[in-house]
Amino acid sequence: MSQSRQIKRLADYQAPAFLTHSIELEFVLDPAATQVTAISKISRQGAHQLPLMLDGHGFELLGIWLNNVPLTDYQQTDEQLVLSQLPDEFELKIVTQLNPAENTALEGLYLSGGAYCTQCEAEGFRRITYYQDRPDVLAVFTTHIIADGKSYPHLLSNGNLIADTLLANGQRRVSWFDPFPKPCYLFALVAGDFDELTDSYTTGSGREVALKFYVDKGNQQRAVFALESLKRAMLWDEQEFGLEYDLDIYMVVAVDFFNMGAMENKGLNVFNSKYVLANPQTATDVDYFNIESIIGHEYFHNWTGNRVTCRDWFQLSLKEGLTVFRDQQFSAAMGSPTLCRIDAIKTIRTAQFAEDAGPMAHPIRPEQVLEMNNFYTVTVYDKGAEVIRMQHTLLGQAGFRRGMDLYFQRFDGKAVTCDDFVQAMQDANERDFSQFRRWYQQAGTPQLRVTSAQDDALASFTLTLQQHTDATADGSPKLPLVLPVRLELISLDLSYRQQHLLVLTEERQSFVFEQVPANVRAVVLADFSAPVKLLQQISLDDLLFIAANASDGVARWDAMQQIWSDLVRQSVVAAHPVLIPASLLAMFRQLLDQPLDDLEFTAELLALPGFDTLAEQYPQIPVDSILDTLQSFRQQIASQLTAELTRCYQRLPRQPYQYQSMQVGIRKLQSLCLGYLAQAISATVISQKNAAADSDVITQLLQQHYLQADNMTDRQATLTAAVQAGLDLAQPLLLDLLEKDGHDPLIFDKWASLQVSLPTEKVFELIENIVNYPQFSWNNPNRVRAVFSAFSHYNPQQFHRADGRGYQLLASIVGKIDHSNPQLAARLVTPLLSWKRYDEARQLLIQQQLGQLRDQPGLSNDLFEKVARSLS
Repeated sequence: MSQSRQIKRLADYQAPAFLTHSIELEFVLDPAATQVTAISKISRQGAHQLPLMLDGHGFELLGIWLNNVPLTDYQQTDEQLVLSQLPDEFELKIVTQLNPAENTALEGLYLSGGAYCTQCEAEGFRRITYYQDRPDVLAVFTTHIIADGKSYPHLLSNGNLIADTLLANGQRRVSWFDPFPKPCYLFALVAGDFDELTDSYTTGSGREVALKFYVDKGNQQRAVFALESLKRAMLWDEQEFGLEYDLDIYMVVAVDFFNMGAMENKGLNVFNSKYVLANPQTATDVDYFNIESIIGHEYFHNWTGNRVTCRDWFQLSLKEGLTVFRDQQFSAAMGSPTLCRIDAIKTIRTAQFAEDAGPMAHPIRPEQVLEMNNFYTVTVYDKGAEVIRMQHTLLGQAGFRRGMDLYFQRFDGKAVTCDDFVQAMQDANERDFSQFRRWYQQAGTPQLRVTSAQDDALASFTLTLQQHTDATADGSPKLPLVLPVRLELISLDLSYRQQHLLVLTEERQSFVFEQVPANVRAVVLADFSAPVKLLQQISLDDLLFIAANASDGVARWDAMQQIWSDLVRQSVVAAHPVLIPASLLAMFRQLLDQPLDDLEFTAELLALPGFDTLAEQYPQIPVDSILDTLQSFRQQIASQLTAELTRCYQRLPRQPYQYQSMQVGIRKLQSLCLGYLAQAISATVISQKNAAADSDVITQLLQQHYLQADNMTDRQATLTAAVQAGLDLAQPLLLDLLEKDGHDPLIFDKWASLQVSLPTEKVFELIENIVNYPQFSWNNPNRVRAVFSAFSHYNPQQFHRADGRGYQLLASIVGKIDHSNPQLAARLVTPLLSWKRYDEARQLLIQQQLGQLRDQPGLSNDLFEKVARSLS
């Protein structure tokens, strides 16, 4: 066991002793006994006599040949094959046998609903054959797949199709060749019987690329939006970065059994079906947005991840942070930049800030890890994207493009580091980014404290910025960072507006602005220009002024978020919910009676912050106070604005479904109104003065919204409002959804997630029932996440119950899943890890559950690392 718990450290990195130049793979597919033959051409790198260390486990070794001669002199351990006394150049042939049907970990080669599928990132290739399973070994891959052509008409792998032969025994042998050297984590194989959706794309240079989507039978039309999204992504990447696709074919396969969202394997992307399949009856507006974003993300990896890849897994943010930034920019170009930015900020302020404050805190380039799968974090991805965004902000669009061009010019076809990327940005723009590199080395969320002073006599305005980062669990040093701070100064009469980019490099700096009129207001950190917690004393009136008048939409939304945060804090201090100020209700009333042209943005301005957002503002989270206060605020809004909410809902026109910005806004604003109105029924706080807006009318609105809906977005809006308010009509409508469409896996997942968000004790009975439905499978990550991730993340009332029942439920499921799918178990456990941030009673309850998990026999490295670090 001690051997399997070995820590891996960035400082220990050494270049590979051997290089693999090419590998030819042959798969003879069989559910229980797939045979894999791997023939590699390998050479020694440098003058040494070190042995060749090949990674591998979970299969049977059938034979090894060195230059066509059987090899018997080798060492074999549970995790490696060690070959000594090798020539400087040689051919190595290895034959292994796998059991895809029993591979419930969904790494390597496994069966997914009757189809063969692979997942090799980060270290899944070692489940297929012995190989140097590390990202800095790049080889040219040729793949042959042999299978029954009738059962598996689609035999797919990386690169271009080079042969398709019918063998004498009736089987087919299909061959693929990828001319671009790649690490083995980008290898892919899929074999199955799918519906195929085809199209083509002509690049800017005139090359025609075949586009092929493979989906389960009957789902062809549900992939049309994803295919159109792919074409938009290809065009955008050419226009924005001058990057064309390089193979003759681009394939996407949608599978239901998948640990991740999607995987960028060269030329053959494997996707979780929820991020490909969409039609108005099964997918919400959010689903459509996510599909376009993730399709773009995996396509953009072709250059930022595939053509230029990571030297080692500690550099994961090199490809993921950069590509998340690229997909965010793409989504902004396809829709609303403001709303896309708000969506990204929510992720940072909830999951990422929580990770910084918890036991798994790490920089975007971590220094050490036990299990590589645990690198796939919101810090590496989303904070990594914020670090890229700051470089874009500092350099400007043109300067960032120069840096990207130089990056590809220097490193195309290579495995490189985060430092190589920053160096390209620095060299292309003749800028010194030495201090900026601390973002890659230092964990934690900086706090940015702001004070200001105005001198009317001198017509000057002074803004003082001070940064500080609290200690984090990883112990990384805390030095001053480079913080780009966008600023707008606005006079109260709106006659004066000035925008600036301030760059804070010291712990404390003051910035003086001349010729500034009296009574200006400062909008600090517009567009959330740095991933920090902003600390400033600012009045309710000034926040309302910013919310109404800032040029930057993100700043307007952020001002509203700050207002609610301040009111929650006042409630926590007072030990009871405070009353919502009349001026804030007046703004709500105005927005409901006269919505902005951007209806979706209007809905964001009217929405309360979520529990997770508010929780991250407290060193010790006052769970009950936050939940009670949020519920009080919902009911106060419902009570005071029932008539306005009803009028706003009824004025918005409903049209046949299209995924189009105006319609998305209508649906989102109507959904928000329904959510508040449902709370009015729940609390029986409807004003008697509004006879037309009684509970019967609101109930009828909710029912009609569901029954007349021609799309899942509207149906889910009613169901969410009714479930969250605990209304009696929720269960009949949920039953209707299940009986009509519950056979569809994506609908079943939505139904299950709605059920487990019920904020009453009955949710535990519902969960017991859900897992006994035939549609549910413990081996399918989508089904498990739809129940238990949804419960732990979106039902804080019951997950954080004072008696610990929610914690006990999640811990028991994590322990159960770990035996079959360690990756999934390690992701599910995340909400338990920050136990030290709760009150003493909850700490003891969670600590007990984590201790039992830690002591569970046979615990995986994935789960052990997280639990042990949490308890240390």
